[in-house]
Amino acid sequence: MTKKDLVLQICDDTDMQYDLVVEIVQKTLDCIAQAVSQGRKVEIRNFGVFDLKVRKARMGRNPKRPGADVPIPQRAIVKFKPGKEMRESVVKLTPKEIREARAQERSRPSNL
Repeated sequence: MTKKDLVLQICDDTDMQYDLVVEIVQKTLDCIAQAVSQGRKVEIRNFGVFDLKVRKARMGRNPKRPGADVPIPQRAIVKFKPGKEMRESVVKLTPKEIREARAQERSRPSNL
């Protein structure tokens, strides 16, 4: 699902104008991104939590030169932990349902 798909679904469900829904969705995403980029945790009840974690520095390998170690520095990453309701609905999915949903998504024409 793309942002445009989300906006269109909200428009259909609420009869709100497309431009207004685009503005609201974009502002919501901007606020979440800004808070996380400032190091704050964003908790949306019944959906999930966006939080920052620090990934430790480590040594990696260059696949083209297996003998050469590559230092990977410590860095902050965004983690998402789904809420209880989302987690419970996802756990119920079977591999067949996931494959079918992804195949349906790929076969749908892009609206971009």
